[in-house]
Amino acid sequence: MGGLPIENTSTTISLSKLPKDQKSAASTKSDSKPMKKICCACPETRQLRDECIVEHGESACEKWIEAHRKCLRAEGFKV
Repeated sequence: MGGLPIENTSTTISLSKLPKDQKSAASTKSDSKPMKKICCACPETRQLRDECIVEHGESACEKWIEAHRKCLRAEGFKV
């Protein structure tokens, strides 16, 4: 009574497996693209950069700004 037929259940199982297969295929395709959002990449260098800028001003923190850019580039971002 109102339950899903077994046929639909097997279709649902097949569809639930599909994204995993697509993810593995996508990860091999998009190796050149960043895997993280830029806001989540390089938290250590971001924190050092931000603290330096707050305490000393942007012009005094070029070392940390460049270190953060270098880290972001290593993660695949174009900055």
